[in-house]
Amino acid sequence: MKIEQIYTKCLAQATYYIESEGEAVVIDPLRETDTYLEMAERNGAKIKYIFETHFHADFVSGHLDLAKKTGAEIVYGPTSEAGFDFHQGKDGEMFKVGKISFELLHTPGHTMESSCFLLRDENLPDGEAGGKELALFSGDTLFIGDVGRPDLAQRVFSDLTQEKLAGHMFDSLRNKIMPLSDEIIVYPGHGAGSACGKNMSKETFDTLGNQKKVNYALNPELSREEFIKELTTGLTASPAYFPNNAVLNRKEFLGFDEVLEKNLKPLSVEEFETLSNESDVLILDTRHQNDFVKGFIPNSYFIGVQGDFAPWVGTVIEDINQKIIFIAEPGKEEEVITRLSRIGYDNVLGYLNGSFDAWKNAGNPIDTIESIDINEFENQYKANPELDILDVRRAGEFNSEQIPSAQNLPVDYIHKNLHEASQNKTYFVHCAGGYRSVIFASIAKSKGYNKMINVEGGFGKIKTSDVFPKTEFVCPTTML
Repeated sequence: MKIEQIYTKCLAQATYYIESEGEAVVIDPLRETDTYLEMAERNGAKIKYIFETHFHADFVSGHLDLAKKTGAEIVYGPTSEAGFDFHQGKDGEMFKVGKISFELLHTPGHTMESSCFLLRDENLPDGEAGGKELALFSGDTLFIGDVGRPDLAQRVFSDLTQEKLAGHMFDSLRNKIMPLSDEIIVYPGHGAGSACGKNMSKETFDTLGNQKKVNYALNPELSREEFIKELTTGLTASPAYFPNNAVLNRKEFLGFDEVLEKNLKPLSVEEFETLSNESDVLILDTRHQNDFVKGFIPNSYFIGVQGDFAPWVGTVIEDINQKIIFIAEPGKEEEVITRLSRIGYDNVLGYLNGSFDAWKNAGNPIDTIESIDINEFENQYKANPELDILDVRRAGEFNSEQIPSAQNLPVDYIHKNLHEASQNKTYFVHCAGGYRSVIFASIAKSKGYNKMINVEGGFGKIKTSDVFPKTEFVCPTTML
């Protein structure tokens, strides 16, 4: 038997390939399917099943493409409804794969169809499936250190409330997961950084026994009411693209190969300029932030492909059907399209052939964002401790430590909170490390906020500065 976890850091998402005796199953596949096909071909195996733990909201799945290319059967949990052929599994149903088997455990809570797949070893002597419990592929039901948030499905189905879903999650954990053996390995659908939970660990697997000790959601002392309150408290708004992906995953859509062929289109400077002047086309610059601030095409949004690219695209570009033209470092164009496709941003009209240098060398207008290092920021602060400072980190980060005079405008909600800043003021903008601050400054500048100064290195550099000793930071204390 072979278990392989394929972890996509940009999405903090885990997908799985499990193989036994020439048969294989793929769990929660990414939209691009070559990895799974290569694994199966390398081992001379046939992919028999594609298990989907639920209809994903944070990425576009590759189930349709993979099924078309392999003949594998797509399996979802009970209550699932979709516009394509699939097998609607039953709670407790067994699926044989070589000498191993998987038991479907219906675990509603994150969504109503959410299911886990319990891996068992060799079949029973009479040939039926159902050997020793080995591992649990828990999707978005159980994470390492957390459980799936209960507020996403209600954005697709209005009759569901987060309290109802949290109640279902309580029952699923108590009745289906906690009774399982402590020795089994939990393989979740996501890790730290995903918006599908509140407090996930950086670890990507663990024993169930350890999770029973450290995961708050598996605390047997929590009453149903306490659990619901805990699970629904402190939830922040999910990225705008989530409900669009959840709907998209329920119907037929373009395969990745078709998207790549359609969108990987080089544009001349003249073609790019013509498209950039159309009111419904957005210019996305995916180069490194240090290159972007030195020169970019006016009105471009910066979201660097080297960072958490896809989630930030889905957060600040709210329309999944937005027409996009983009600039990338030469050789990175296919990577940009791949990452955009993972979250359903398929309306890409092409990329600038020759990258930004082609635009600049043609004599076209360029824009810049003033960017200063920590030494210059220190000098400015010494001269005027009442500087207008925008901290664009998330509220939780800001509330933990901050410059006392800073104003918190998280970039996550820039389209809602930008009006709280003044176009007439000069702002020093920082995040944690210098990536998000450039996203914020680029969008702000495209909307007429021309006095944004980026602080390189962000709060990480500020914290270690002698000018900003730790005692000056506001660190809220919880009184017990």
